[in-house]
Amino acid sequence: MAKRIVWTVIALGAAVVVGMFLRSHHMRVLSMRRSVTIEGAVIERNPDPNKQLPIADAVITATDAVTSATTHSGADGHFRLVLERGVLSGQPVQVTFRHPEYEPFGFAIETGRLITPDKLYIVPLVLIPQQATTAKVKETTVSDVRVRYTLNSRVETNIGSMVKMFQVVNQGNVPCVRHELCSPDKKWKAAKNSVTLDAGADNLYSNVRASCIAGPCPFTHINTSGFVQGGRTITVSATNWSDTATFLLEAEVNRSSISSKVRELYPVIFGRTLNFTLPPTQEGVSLEAELDGTPMVFPFSSDLYLSWATCNVRTEDAKEKTTVYRCELKPGYAF
Repeated sequence: MAKRIVWTVIALGAAVVVGMFLRSHHMRVLSMRRSVTIEGAVIERNPDPNKQLPIADAVITATDAVTSATTHSGADGHFRLVLERGVLSGQPVQVTFRHPEYEPFGFAIETGRLITPDKLYIVPLVLIPQQATTAKVKETTVSDVRVRYTLNSRVETNIGSMVKMFQVVNQGNVPCVRHELCSPDKKWKAAKNSVTLDAGADNLYSNVRASCIAGPCPFTHINTSGFVQGGRTITVSATNWSDTATFLLEAEVNRSSISSKVRELYPVIFGRTLNFTLPPTQEGVSLEAELDGTPMVFPFSSDLYLSWATCNVRTEDAKEKTTVYRCELKPGYAF
């Protein structure tokens, strides 16, 4: 009887320990899943993929009836929203999308049993048709649109050459005893000399060459690390472990300057929007167009203001950092 009581107590204790472990593990899982990440892109609904344009400044809201989070779509339509939840319940997360020019849209994300779908949400919004007016309003025709910009690049022009001779004075056949500088095999005393040259402001050395031209050249060594890349300042050093040797340094001298060239391109037009991309070194962007047959120039200011279109710009994350422009016609204008 006593043994049965003991085993019963042990079993109850083990059950308590296991229960505490499972509860602790459950709470850790809850703490790990307190946030829900919702990511995707907002585009215009259209059966033609070429006209599924990104929608900027759409308001995205997510809520589980307890907490909520809000964000806006970027120029490329991208959005990323993180909903921080105090206690993860089985309630679905309601996500809504609103934009003054498009019909509202929404959907629910089920998060029951700690499972949240891991996916990218592509959200197509329906454009609200403009109300027809009784009075016929004449639209201004925008035609022959061209993009003009300045492309800067660095160019180098050869303006001459450089020749420099120098010596490394030394006495051969002197054993390397108590000398700081010795031959590579540590057998003979060596000497070293170096020359530093400055090409001057806006000038660069290129195609730099150094060589031993007189004396016991087989017993010399030239350090190329100070000039192999060229540049405004170069340094050549040579080591000699025999009799005096003579060295020759030669290079081309180039003048570095900025060259500006005006470039022109035609944007791609889909419906009421035009799109174009520019390289990262562009400057002075402007649009040339004809409004009802009258040629005009529209410089792009920092706020991308145009009287006849609303524009936005974004920079690609790729290595080349291409700048992407998108302009949509304002009411009263047509391509």
